[in-house]
Amino acid sequence: MPDLGFDTIAALAAISLLAGFVDSIAGGGGLLTLPALLLAGVDPAHAIATNKVQGSFAAASATYTFGRKGLIDWGVTWPLAVIAFLSGIAGALSVGFLPRPVLDGVIPVLLIGIALFFALSPKVRDADAHARLSALTFGVTVPVAIGFYDGIFGPGAGSFYMLGFVTLLGYGVVRATAHTKLLNLASNCGSLALFAATGTVIWPLGLVMAAGSFLGAQIGARLAMRLGSRLIRPLLVMVSSLMALKLLLDPANPWRLALRALF
Repeated sequence: MPDLGFDTIAALAAISLLAGFVDSIAGGGGLLTLPALLLAGVDPAHAIATNKVQGSFAAASATYTFGRKGLIDWGVTWPLAVIAFLSGIAGALSVGFLPRPVLDGVIPVLLIGIALFFALSPKVRDADAHARLSALTFGVTVPVAIGFYDGIFGPGAGSFYMLGFVTLLGYGVVRATAHTKLLNLASNCGSLALFAATGTVIWPLGLVMAAGSFLGAQIGARLAMRLGSRLIRPLLVMVSSLMALKLLLDPANPWRLALRALF
């Protein structure tokens, strides 16, 4: 663990509280915590692994809160969570084998598409709608793909889960958010288990940040249940847009490199 002062650790805990709030509603809390860890002097490998601790606690906190209110269909969703967990492990194991430039190029485009969908689609509302897929078909496709992506890269996984629940299973946004948090928790725990086994998690720092994210997620989940799509929809649009912008502003992003080559 790097030699961090009390003020730095307190700042990381405070940032984690805000990240947990955002994560419990729209995902994307890592936009705040991962850069904060890097700025604090934690090397990238340990920062990514340690960040999974606070992300897992935020998802667990939100899942518990939504579950207590009866918004999670446990019978349907537990198998999906197991699939997401195993897919998260598979993704983390595959980090060195898949071309990162492909992800860097494709993910911002998908996130912009998600932001536009949640901003403009009349289908995004609090009430449930007609499902386009059976739970079985959904289970063998969506949590496999997104859980794998969450393990190998991560940004936007919550937005992708949300899109799947809303468009394919017809869930209203509050119910979709509740189920998204459970699958987020599963795929986060899958990749965290692998990071823990390789010794790259800084547990003292991760647990301090986890306390902040747990509290923030409690606040966010309660507000999401109270305000519904009035809060979830704009926050999803904002977070998805910010994640896309952050990825596009990376000097190594293939879109930036292509534009630089043209001009």
